Amino acid sequence: MADLVLFGDVVTMDDAKPRASAVAVENGRIVAVGSDAEVAPHIGPGTIVHDLGAACIMPGFIEAHGHPLNEAVVLGEPVVDIRPVTIPDAAGVLAAIEQAVASGGPEGALLNGWDPLLQKGLSDPTLQWMNEMSPDAPLVILHNSGHAAYFNSAAAVAAGITRDTPDPEGARFGRDESGDLDGVAYEMAAVLAIASPQLLSNADRFPQLLAAECARMNAAGVTTVSEMAFDPAMRPALEAAAEAGVLTTRLRLYETSGPRRSSDVAPGAGNDMVRQVGIKIWSDGSPWIGNIALSFPYLDTPATRALGMACSHGHANYTKDQIVEISTPYYEQGWQIACHSHGDEAITMVLDAWEEMLGDNPRPDHRLRLEHVGAMRPDQFRRAARLGVTCSLFVDHLYYWGDVLVDDLFGSDHGAHWAAAGSALAAGHRISFHNDGPVTPTNPIRNIADAVTRRSRSGHVLAPEERIPVGAALRAQTIDAAWQLFSDESIGSLTPGAHADIVVLSANPLTVDPDALADLEVRATVFAGKTVHGSLG
Repeated sequence: MADLVLFGDVVTMDDAKPRASAVAVENGRIVAVGSDAEVAPHIGPGTIVHDLGAACIMPGFIEAHGHPLNEAVVLGEPVVDIRPVTIPDAAGVLAAIEQAVASGGPEGALLNGWDPLLQKGLSDPTLQWMNEMSPDAPLVILHNSGHAAYFNSAAAVAAGITRDTPDPEGARFGRDESGDLDGVAYEMAAVLAIASPQLLSNADRFPQLLAAECARMNAAGVTTVSEMAFDPAMRPALEAAAEAGVLTTRLRLYETSGPRRSSDVAPGAGNDMVRQVGIKIWSDGSPWIGNIALSFPYLDTPATRALGMACSHGHANYTKDQIVEISTPYYEQGWQIACHSHGDEAITMVLDAWEEMLGDNPRPDHRLRLEHVGAMRPDQFRRAARLGVTCSLFVDHLYYWGDVLVDDLFGSDHGAHWAAAGSALAAGHRISFHNDGPVTPTNPIRNIADAVTRRSRSGHVLAPEERIPVGAALRAQTIDAAWQLFSDESIGSLTPGAHADIVVLSANPLTVDPDALADLEVRATVFAGKTVHGSLG
């Protein structure tokens, strides 16, 4: 007999039986999906039954490219949240920095979310300004993209970074003409090096911080999330948190590539709760700080001039040969590889590198991944499909930065076609969507709406020919995301034997007006058969 039976409007994401009216759960697994009559035999004296009426029952959403371990830390104390979703204007940001410095004491202040493109009136902080803001205590401000950090002289001292500190692989510390540090760290390895003293100050609170992160995911209907920059040094803390029972989302880990070009575990290590499935590498950086490699230039606008990007084609952080050199050892060890690539030139470089690697050592069903793919062209989607390379799109860029992409950075020819989901589907891809937290708050419902309507926050429609059907957008947050994570046998659909990871929405996305998709509510989230958010009653 089932522990739990739900009646309602069921969207299974299972092609063999796409719609149903009831789901039965036993011991955290789905045991039956179908009509009321088909599920009724599973109801016994101890079964909890909920009739959810017109509410929609779906598989829990999957965040295919997240950073939950990092987000758990940067959204908790002592980090101050100044992201545009929290503080939309420049005056508020500056006031928050002043307050953080005043209250930070000798330990200093760490803030996350600086974004001049959305917080109009800000520009990149200078070392002089940072030193004036906090003459004696460390001050570090993380860019909202995660690809840069600004720091004062005291922060450099605290982190042990000097003009003679070598640049990490694929990252760098900015320097002035005389070779002295200029107060900017570029890319993750350098950003973490400058921020680590303050980030580590709350390491003993990690289980509580991770529990809070899981709760945020559950509130958005998410039951599985990838960690796309996993540091093996976090493994003991993560294992302790899992043993303590704080996890209410499944984790799929992508370890950051390192000089050893190998991991201390084998592909697939772990279990259905926490499993390492891949390796994360980078080709370029962020469109918002100008270090993505493009075949076309940034526009010459007040915004690009203020940020030093006007007329630039950007640049990659690695060469094609370096991508081959980094990828090949991991690939030969059986790993899936996920590569951050935004600019179309960077994407060409990665595809060239991987085509060479695959030609030398073919492997069926490798599911090599391209991440974000903001400027990816239709011909590149077709080429990637021929190589068996799959794509995860940061489609939420359209909502937050859609107007910026067109008006400030790239114009309608390139900016409007950002995150071209329609071209990806036309090329035959099984795509996923993501929010890349903490860059934007995890919100699969809005991702679905973004892909279907392609409306920016101001209401402008960007490249309507790149819109996709609702059903395809749902797949990108469920079964196709699970497939990218090599987990579609147990999550991403409501089928007998799958984990009972379920989201209950206020209405069926397939039947509401597309313009109302973003207004759908998460009524409840069920993880392994237990309600972890909202209520089924």
